[in-house]
Amino acid sequence: MEKIKVVIADDSDFVRDGMKIILDVDDDFEVLGCAANGREAVRLAQETRPDVILMDIQMPEMDGIEATKLIVEQDLGKVLILTTFDDDQLVQKALQNGAKGYLIKNHTPEHLKQMIKSVYQGTGVMEEKMLESLAKGAGAKELGGGFDASGYSERELEIIKAVADGLSNKEIAARLYISEGTVKNYITTILSKENLSHRTALAVYYLTGKKA
Repeated sequence: MEKIKVVIADDSDFVRDGMKIILDVDDDFEVLGCAANGREAVRLAQETRPDVILMDIQMPEMDGIEATKLIVEQDLGKVLILTTFDDDQLVQKALQNGAKGYLIKNHTPEHLKQMIKSVYQGTGVMEEKMLESLAKGAGAKELGGGFDASGYSERELEIIKAVADGLSNKEIAARLYISEGTVKNYITTILSKENLSHRTALAVYYLTGKKA
């Protein structure tokens, strides 16, 4: 497998250096560079064309939300947002700008690497605790509280709930006793109906009633 090329953008030296060390010792990854703000992240992405950009949200000069927008518009790589528990509203803005998922900073090294691989492979990723925070922040009384379920079959709603639970296509297929291909087709159809670009945005919409 080719190495996954990564750029790390965070205004904390500790976070940047820690992630770089974690990824540098793994043969599956190559860190192309580190940025201390969004402007540097965009420049690095333009120069190196990484596969995945790990993007902090709150940074000087240019924040991660604006940097994500520019990177996605220029097709410079896939963005994985780095968040804290206080960033839920900002995460939604970053998703609206095209980020492929989000990762809470108190991760384990193996979890970080798995999330990067998932984004690289085209799967939107999400943190269960962050999704719960989004739902709570939106005032949802229950899962799907703000979601418009009209126009969906019972099977489609089962798929949507499973996506919001953070399950992979393989796990959804096992839960519902259908093939992975069928799951993929359902998700593609659902995303098209809602004009959403990826499954993370679908999960946020299901939990909060807001399209990201």
